[in-house]
Amino acid sequence: MVQQEHGSVTYGVIKESNQQESRVALTPEIVTRLKKSNIACVIEQGAGDASQFSDDQYEKVGATVVSRDEVFRRANVFGFINRPQDADLAALPRGSWVVGMLGSFNDPNYVKRLDQAGLTALAMEKLPRQLSSAQSMDEMTSQNSVMGYKAALLAADSYGSFFPMMTTAAGTIRPTKVLVLGTGIAGLQAIGTAKRLGAIVTGYDVRPASQQEVESLGAKFLDLGLDFSKGQGEGGYARQLTPDEQAQQQAAVDSKAAAFDVVITTAKVPGRRPPMLLTKAGVDGLHRGAVIIDCASSELGGNVEGSQPGKTVTDNGVTIFGTPDLASGVATTASNLAARNLADVVSHFASAEGMKFDLSLELDDALVVSGRKEGDGGNE
Repeated sequence: MVQQEHGSVTYGVIKESNQQESRVALTPEIVTRLKKSNIACVIEQGAGDASQFSDDQYEKVGATVVSRDEVFRRANVFGFINRPQDADLAALPRGSWVVGMLGSFNDPNYVKRLDQAGLTALAMEKLPRQLSSAQSMDEMTSQNSVMGYKAALLAADSYGSFFPMMTTAAGTIRPTKVLVLGTGIAGLQAIGTAKRLGAIVTGYDVRPASQQEVESLGAKFLDLGLDFSKGQGEGGYARQLTPDEQAQQQAAVDSKAAAFDVVITTAKVPGRRPPMLLTKAGVDGLHRGAVIIDCASSELGGNVEGSQPGKTVTDNGVTIFGTPDLASGVATTASNLAARNLADVVSHFASAEGMKFDLSLELDDALVVSGRKEGDGGNE
């Protein structure tokens, strides 16, 4: 085994560079968890403020709270919610480890910069989530669950009527009709939350198992009259549909969507442009005042034609929310979940002597995107 020069593991976390980010990659609860693995923790002053974790809370459980520069000096393993930006890469000591969502699928130049900086990088988006040993490390699942919950709340807050049916002295208010497109972790959470709020909920996904999952939550399944029986991709993610399948799906969804008041889309394909689930024709078919929450909206595109991060109101009065940062809106819980995911990956690779590769561990080849050279014997 090739081990780090450091005799022990010190896990460092700084305040996220993204000004829109409220989450933090280490919480007091997780400091206690890491101590059981003999991993020391250092965190930047104020890094947990936006997630409602004070410096005192970290210190009470044994973390060391220091300046940003001091975190870089003391730690040899670093955890991030969002990938470190160029200024952070320059500050990270050569030979250290970086763990986080690194965007390795679609940005080879960034991976090259990690390698040039002399860092061993573990990309959480490449986690083999089908392994039972990796379930507690699956950051995408944990954060998508938070995202789906928040998407339903945002929809309820933004739509101009009640979600549940209500009978008042002035008459009966019909319940809101909600359509959820993409029923993975986020979609199912959105369905469950919208149902609890009293809406009439319908879901749709191309995966064969999705109908049973949707109906198990008491929602209806949208029948498009189409069969995409090979709709599940490798590792449990939704696969990218073929162009012909996309055209068929879009035409059917566009037609059916007009009957709904709220549409929530959650179909992400890791590292790739998300599939188009609602075209301009579908958006234009919605009634004035309808609300769309596009959870897949990002610089790569979105599930809804015309969506972009932020709020957009169409000419016919439909409000589209492009929401790439929804999990950050539930920062306390989302941080605890993400921090555990990251910490369990760090613990997996840690030993009493420091971070190391163990080729008996099934995660190695999947997660490591920089720091391993061809012909080095796999760092044995």
